[in-house]
Amino acid sequence: MTDLTRLTLTEARDGLKAKSFSATELTQAHIAAVEKAKALNAYVLETPEHALKQAAASDAKLAKGEAGPLEGLPLGIKDLFATEGVRTTACSKILGNFVPPYESTVSGQLWRDGAVMLGKLNNDEFAMGSSNETSAFGNVVNPWRRTGSETPLVPGGSSGGSAAAVAADLCLAATATDTGGSIRQPAAFTGTVGIKPTYGRCSRWGIVAFASSLDQAGPIGKSVRDCAVMLRSMAGHDPKDTTCVDAAVPDYETAVGRSVKGMKIGIPREYRLDGLNAEIDALWQQGIDWLKAAGAEIVEISLPHTRYALPAYYIVAPAEASSNLARYDGVRYGLREPGKDIVEMYEKTRAAGFGTEVKRRIMIGTYVLSAGYYDAYYVRAQKVRTLIKRDFDEAYAAGIDAVLTPATPSAAFGIGEKGSADPVEMYLNDIFTVTVNMAGLPGLAVPAGLDSQGLPLGLQLIGRPFDEETLFALGEVIEQAAGRFPVSGRWWG
Repeated sequence: MTDLTRLTLTEARDGLKAKSFSATELTQAHIAAVEKAKALNAYVLETPEHALKQAAASDAKLAKGEAGPLEGLPLGIKDLFATEGVRTTACSKILGNFVPPYESTVSGQLWRDGAVMLGKLNNDEFAMGSSNETSAFGNVVNPWRRTGSETPLVPGGSSGGSAAAVAADLCLAATATDTGGSIRQPAAFTGTVGIKPTYGRCSRWGIVAFASSLDQAGPIGKSVRDCAVMLRSMAGHDPKDTTCVDAAVPDYETAVGRSVKGMKIGIPREYRLDGLNAEIDALWQQGIDWLKAAGAEIVEISLPHTRYALPAYYIVAPAEASSNLARYDGVRYGLREPGKDIVEMYEKTRAAGFGTEVKRRIMIGTYVLSAGYYDAYYVRAQKVRTLIKRDFDEAYAAGIDAVLTPATPSAAFGIGEKGSADPVEMYLNDIFTVTVNMAGLPGLAVPAGLDSQGLPLGLQLIGRPFDEETLFALGEVIEQAAGRFPVSGRWWG
């Protein structure tokens, strides 16, 4: 039997239907792979007994012909999703050993459709980071290495554990979240596929909040088709989340392989930054050529407010974070540090519980929301956000079907190489991705090539609101042209 962990999600699904192997065998193979991959630090909690119990139930359903869309398929769950009876910490000390008595809507829908949970995946603390170096459980290590080098690389963030686990075949696919690029950037750094759906496409209920007007759940998978299958189960209306749209969920898989002939693809001139990495620029041109060869029409467009997206994002996101994280006070759950009175208890708990980056963003957010600065910063940033969205609206109104850009300004970098002296250096990693969150649009990252050091590089497709199907169709064109990018050589065990 071939190594079951190397299958894509859809290959495994088809293998289970054909009875080539059982859900239990598939799950056991993944549990063994996770056990050997401690060096990657992708999982913060493994749940092998829980997984085998779910797999046995799936085998019974498969035998009866009652299989759900994800029946028996082992997944990893980002530690931001509440899982009933299973520790959920957002990779922060302040949540301690919090065990939720409820299930997030998104993960609940995965179990409804028959998926198996292998465990909880590492992420930047409260999803605040672009490299998975802010987690209370330590950094995740990218399974990729530069050619001829053993320097450990970051997997991107905040969904670094999700991306690393998928790339290293430690799960068939994973849940992730994206507030400013936290699905697309790690996917690009690890040769995997990730989609941030339109804001409101997936419920946020039961997901630990970072910035509520920007956060959105989505999948990371080994292929475009895998992400399409995952998104169908993850998406859907939820009355518990008032921002979740009440609209039918399409069968996204049917869009994979659909013709893109006649589609208009916008190339924004503002993304051609001064000093843009030559390899990224060449990859972008290669993507343009592939889509043109498939019959798409390439149109240069202008998104003039792009230059303000990053500064506006780093006002809006910390402002919402400072509000959302006020609930972590040591009173109801999680860490509690003793103090002589309630104020000292609050202060000591938050000082001990939050990491450096989270404290930085809470302080920035509290500052921009404070009296005297609210209008100067937060209100202006929200006005800029409206202008960013209007740029995209005008492009789509002019007939553009999707926008093609690079996913990241570089390939994966070494652990500790960026941001230690200047946090802004790390924030610049989100330059191509934050506009999508500010405008509430869907964005898909697809691996498209390797750089001169043998590391994966990704392209980003940005779509119209609730038109993820077009992104899957275009993403499949790139995937077919570029091929898939499995990690070569399992150095980690």
